[in-house]
Amino acid sequence: MKNEPVQLYDVVALTTDLPEHKLRRGSVGTVVELLGNGIAYEVEFADSRGATYASVGLAKEQLMVLHYDPFPDDEAIPA
Repeated sequence: MKNEPVQLYDVVALTTDLPEHKLRRGSVGTVVELLGNGIAYEVEFADSRGATYASVGLAKEQLMVLHYDPFPDDEAIPA
């Protein structure tokens, strides 16, 4: 969802490749800091053992918030 706010500690996926940081589209990270009053985000990327391998400042357009739970029944799904 394009207009969904990104918040501190959200789990996110990259929507673009970032070869200069050895990251590719779909890499999963956690928002660890809000930058510039929420116009950018510091995202930490860790491997399956929990070892951090990258920490990068990213724009909202480069991220997609991931969800573990289904959409609540009492909320409308945005178009």
